[in-house]
Amino acid sequence: MRKLLKILFALLLVTAVVVASCAFVTSQASVINNGHSVQAAQPQKYTSGVEETERAEDSVSASDYLTEYGVDTDEQWALTKLHIAELWQEIAEDKGIVVAVLDSGIDVNHEDLAGQVIGEANFTDSPTADDIYGHGTHIAGIIAAEDNGIGVIGIAPGYLLLNVKVADDRGRCDVSDLARGIVWAVDNNASVINISIEIKESTPELEEAVQYAWDNGALIVAAAGNRCSQEPVYPACYNSTISVAAIKEDEKLAPLSNWGAWVDLAAPGYKIYSTFPGDTYEYESGTSFAAAHVSGIAALLFNTATDTNGDGRINDEVKTIIEAGCIDIGITGTGSGLLDAACVAALIG
Repeated sequence: MRKLLKILFALLLVTAVVVASCAFVTSQASVINNGHSVQAAQPQKYTSGVEETERAEDSVSASDYLTEYGVDTDEQWALTKLHIAELWQEIAEDKGIVVAVLDSGIDVNHEDLAGQVIGEANFTDSPTADDIYGHGTHIAGIIAAEDNGIGVIGIAPGYLLLNVKVADDRGRCDVSDLARGIVWAVDNNASVINISIEIKESTPELEEAVQYAWDNGALIVAAAGNRCSQEPVYPACYNSTISVAAIKEDEKLAPLSNWGAWVDLAAPGYKIYSTFPGDTYEYESGTSFAAAHVSGIAALLFNTATDTNGDGRINDEVKTIIEAGCIDIGITGTGSGLLDAACVAALIG
């Protein structure tokens, strides 16, 4: 039964459904909508001054670089597709950037994540912030698994993590808990907030929390959802977030991935190999895992981006660089296209 639930969760994300009351919806989530009014100005939708970003040529050297870093390029095909090694070479030593994972928890003792979780909070009815479900641990590994010669390597290897449990041990997420988790992450110095959760409708509380994150210099990266639909979902649809669709290795849209005019870009999200509770590793698919790749690149950029417009923060610059560092893969509804770390490296080099 647990295996069946886990598979369903990986395919459908942690899903919240807006209902009139606070009752749980079977296999999904209860939502508290208290109806209070929030006047939150929508942040500017940034556009890049770069007219066109050329794609890095696929070459043996990209795989060679990854092999030098100890990456199994067969298991972690996404790192090759993203040309991540070219960005690694441009990034200075980690400055202590913190990434918050708002999910089902993290196995903080996993061999590839041990010592990286510097804070945790549990906003659910589950007894602890531990990851029983597995989804959050998989996300955390994609973002930041340590380069330690075992298992996998994350996009931002060894970066610091916040374990913010907003989905319970059955994968159910309350939108009020999600909103509170966002605020907690910001107040605990998260620069990047990964939200692999989809909600059908916006709520004032969630919108206010997302605005709070943006105003305080954090960047939210959100999964576009797994309904094979163009219908907007939240928080991915908010202007200040980066909404991420999923592609396969052949650069086709991944099964079930949402798409649409509200999607910002795409990233690998099919048969992604990463950490799982109990020092294990598994393959998972969905926009959840595509978002995690983008969160990792965002974390790297927070190490190097500068405040070019003088507004006292760099989340806007990081967002602009990421959306400009994409290549057109000819798929309608994937925004700027496929994120390419080599293009990102060229923009900051």
